[in-house]
Amino acid sequence: MKVLVVDDSAIMRKVIISILNSMDIATEDIEQAEDGVQAVNKASASQYNIILMDWNMPNMLGIDAVREIRASGNKTPILMVTTEGERTNVITAIQAGANNYLVKPFNAGDLRDKLGELISN
Repeated sequence: MKVLVVDDSAIMRKVIISILNSMDIATEDIEQAEDGVQAVNKASASQYNIILMDWNMPNMLGIDAVREIRASGNKTPILMVTTEGERTNVITAIQAGANNYLVKPFNAGDLRDKLGELISN
């Protein structure tokens, strides 16, 4: 399973990668991006089984990256992982092409559950 973790916080990326590792996803199968621009570039250059996308990042917001990834025809499941928990933001993300939504702070079980839902679909 190949995963792209997109977050401007190196600490948050490390936390997510640790949880992914605990799910038997090898570190070498996990790539990282620090903003939406890097995410779009990586998503167009490589195939991923899932993308975990933050909303608030420099250079390009995660929501805009989701729109660009979808506009390119990429169907990779995208999980928004963000502090933006308002209902309108969840709706906006789903309309933009995100497959699911996880609000920070979250625990390992929450992330496992959301990933399980996306992987089983």
